[in-house]
Amino acid sequence: MSRLGSLAHHLYSGEVSYDFVGKRRRWYAMSGIILLLALIGLFGRGLNLGIEFKGGSEFTIPNTTATVEEVRASVQKTGIQDPIVTQVGTSNIRVQTIALTPTQSVAVTMQLSKDTGVAQGDIAVTLVGPSWGAEITQRAVQGLVVFLVLVVVFLSAYFEWRLAVAAVVALIHDLVITIGIYALTGFEVTPATVIGVLTILGFSLYDTVVVFDKVKENTRAITSGNRVTYSEAANLALNQTLVRSINTSVVALLPVTAILVIGVGLLGAGTLKDLALALFIGTAAGTYSSIFIATPVACQLQERRPEMKALTARVAQRRAGGGDPKGRASRKPGSSGTATAVLDDVVTGVDETGNITPDDIAQPIAPTGPRTQPKKNQARSKRKRS
Repeated sequence: MSRLGSLAHHLYSGEVSYDFVGKRRRWYAMSGIILLLALIGLFGRGLNLGIEFKGGSEFTIPNTTATVEEVRASVQKTGIQDPIVTQVGTSNIRVQTIALTPTQSVAVTMQLSKDTGVAQGDIAVTLVGPSWGAEITQRAVQGLVVFLVLVVVFLSAYFEWRLAVAAVVALIHDLVITIGIYALTGFEVTPATVIGVLTILGFSLYDTVVVFDKVKENTRAITSGNRVTYSEAANLALNQTLVRSINTSVVALLPVTAILVIGVGLLGAGTLKDLALALFIGTAAGTYSSIFIATPVACQLQERRPEMKALTARVAQRRAGGGDPKGRASRKPGSSGTATAVLDDVVTGVDETGNITPDDIAQPIAPTGPRTQPKKNQARSKRKRS
C-alpha cells in the first residue's frame, strides 16, 4: 500500500486524526487576514474592469511584426493617453482605449496601419458603450444571486438550514478572496472572469457537499448516545474525506496550471489568463474553505441547539467518570450493568491513542434495569395411573 493510501486508511479509520474543528479559531484568524488584504485591494486599488464593463474601444492588429512598445507609441501619437496594449498569440496585438468618437477611431486605425504595415481594412475595431457594460454587470450579479438562492434551497432540503448557511458563508469567503486577489494583482476583469468565478463556486459547493454528506452520515442519531459530541463526529468526517478533497483539488488544478503556464506564459494566449486565474484562485480557496471554514461554522451553529448542548453535557459527564483516553467509566468484571458499562462492553470504537473511530459514532445508550424473564408454563398434571 502506498503512503497516501496508508494515510487515507488511517484517517478514515480514526487511527490518525487532525483536530480541524477544535482549532477553528486559528483557521478563522488566517481567513480574516486574507479577507482583510482582499478587501484592501478591492476598496483601495479597485478592480481593473475591461471595456466590456466600463465601455471603450478595442483595436486588434493581426499578423504584425511590431512590438507592444511600438504599437503603444503609435496610438499615443493620436493623442490617446494610457492605452492598454497586450500581445495575443504570437503575432496579434490588442489595443484597448477609452471610448472614442468615430473620428478618433478612424485616426487611430490609420496611424496603426501606417506604423505597423498592416492594411487598414485588416485592423478589427470594436466599440463598446458603457450601457452594454452596465447590462453585463447586472446580469452577472443576477446570476450570482440566483446561484446562492438555489444553493440555500438545495442544501436546506438535503441537509438542513444550518449546513446551508455554513456552505453560503464558505462560498462568499471564496468569492471575496478571488475578487480581492484580482484587485491586488491588477488583472483585467472580463466576461471570462465572471464565468470562471461562477465555475469555482460550483466546485467549492461540490467539495462542501461531499464533506457535509459524510458529516450527516456520522451524526445520524447522535443525540441518542453519549460517546461523542457533534463537533467530534464532524471532525472525523473531515478526516475521512480529507484525502479525497486533496486529490480532487490537485486533479482540478493541474489543467488550470497548464493553461496559466503554457497557454499564457509560453503561447501568449492572453485571452485565457482571465478564466485560468479565476479558476486557479477559486479552486484553491474552495478546497480550503470546505475543510477549514464550512464544517467548523456548521458545528458552531449545530452546537447551539438544545439537544446538542445536552449531548455535550452527557459526554462530558461520562468522560469525567473514567480514566481512559476518552473517559470510559471503569467497571469491575461481574459488576452490575449500568448504561455506560454495558456500552463499553458492546462498543470498542476508541483506539489506544484516544482518537475517535467510526465505531465510536452514534451508539445508542443501552437499556438499564433488571432483566425480565418470561414466565414458564405451569407443569401439566400427572396422568392417572390405570
